[in-house]
Amino acid sequence: MPSPAEESWKDHWKCFIACGIIVLSPFQYGVDFGLIGGLQAMVGFLKIYGQPAPETAIGWNLDTVRQQLISSLMTLGAFISSGTAGIAATYLSRKQCLWAACALCCVSNVIMMATEDIGALYAGRFLIGLANGYFMTFSQLYIQESSPARYRGWFLTAFQFFTSFGTLIGTIIDWATAKRPDKSAYLIPLGMIYIIPVIITVALFFIPESPRWLILRGDYDQGVKALRWLRPVGADVDAEGAEIKAAIDREKELGSSVSMMDMFTNPIDRRRTGLAVGAVLLQAASGSMFIIAYKAYFLAMSKVSDPFAMSNVLSAMGILAIFFNSLIVVRWGSRRNIITTGLTVCGILQLIIAVVYQTLGATTTTGTVLVALTCVYMMSYNGMISTYAWLAGGEIPSQRLRSYTFGLAAAVGFFGAWLTTFTAPYFINPWSLNWGPKYGFIWFPSCIIGVLWVLFFLPETKGRTLEEIDEMFELKLPARKFRNHVCVGHVATTEKVDDRASEKTPTEVQHAEMKA
Repeated sequence: MPSPAEESWKDHWKCFIACGIIVLSPFQYGVDFGLIGGLQAMVGFLKIYGQPAPETAIGWNLDTVRQQLISSLMTLGAFISSGTAGIAATYLSRKQCLWAACALCCVSNVIMMATEDIGALYAGRFLIGLANGYFMTFSQLYIQESSPARYRGWFLTAFQFFTSFGTLIGTIIDWATAKRPDKSAYLIPLGMIYIIPVIITVALFFIPESPRWLILRGDYDQGVKALRWLRPVGADVDAEGAEIKAAIDREKELGSSVSMMDMFTNPIDRRRTGLAVGAVLLQAASGSMFIIAYKAYFLAMSKVSDPFAMSNVLSAMGILAIFFNSLIVVRWGSRRNIITTGLTVCGILQLIIAVVYQTLGATTTTGTVLVALTCVYMMSYNGMISTYAWLAGGEIPSQRLRSYTFGLAAAVGFFGAWLTTFTAPYFINPWSLNWGPKYGFIWFPSCIIGVLWVLFFLPETKGRTLEEIDEMFELKLPARKFRNHVCVGHVATTEKVDDRASEKTPTEVQHAEMKA
């Protein structure tokens, strides 16, 4: 039997399969986002829900309020469902919540496809938002709770990859049907939404429940059984199960029962809640949501040639950034440094785009610059912000409050996305302020504020087990000391490790000291 240090990813093949099934959830979310953004620039869609607008580049346009609601009701639904995730997790398992999301997704799509009434379209967007909130929240929880610490970054990178890949697939489908003159232009893309929920529904029957959720619920034997399925043959799952149970019991000593209010009344949990919420909110602070949600419309109104093809290019560049991230940055980069670099780059690019558009107006040169810089922007966002914002938001919560804390963090993140998608039409729609790319003037200072928050408050948790993260928060370490802290059960030191020890993971250091 190989030691944990000698195990390769191939030894964890079953865990990779389980998490591979789970990351279809963000893929579904990405497909939906990619599709709905493109529909608003389709003549076939605008003939039913929009109005003629010969003065615009498309020849049709959506009323600002309709544009706001079509995009923002999804994020509003996601905000509500993720915000109540802790309550749902009290009664339902991670898999059961994902099954519920699949059912909601299909029901909402039936409503959107079966009618031409704008009210029904609004209802369908809201319901699919409820589904997406569950998809994004409970898939993250499953990955965080089921994957080994050494591969957790990989799986969360895959999480972001599938979100972006789904967006690319959605934009490609839109591009393929956009020139159809009738409503089949948008009905075909909507019909594709059924595929992934059906696959997820079936596949979930073949993987175990989250082991940490089972142990938290008091079903220790089933939790160990789930670990045995997920871990390599011969792995010491009894020891891992005991460590998880000990960490949960230690947290329960802080309070006799688990309550939503514990996130705020307990000083340690209050800090962890604030950090998780702030980390996820960094995505909205970057200003990415208005580009993701409205990129085809945004490019079309900026008079970029073939906006649907350019939307595909933007999505593809974001995926390339995730590949780069998984091959290079994940191995050597500090998460704090990666996030601050990403926010800085995104803020500067938004500022440059706004200045160029204000100076040159909607010219061919401006369109070329806008597409080029937006490509770099999407690479920076996907490669350095989005992945690590979700990762930090999922790692930081305590084990007994994980469903509540991460649900709240996801909810606030979706609220930030809703706020952006709801207000963006006021700035970019020709029938409102008509700022277009000058909208970037707002997001530059937002990115700088995010940089300062990360530098002063966000701790480094790379390579740490969830139990080690628990210990460091219990010791009330400041953010700057997390990176070099050595955890050894309840015995800990904040002294900086020597050069040879720093080459080992914290877990390897702990095992070496115990053997000594």
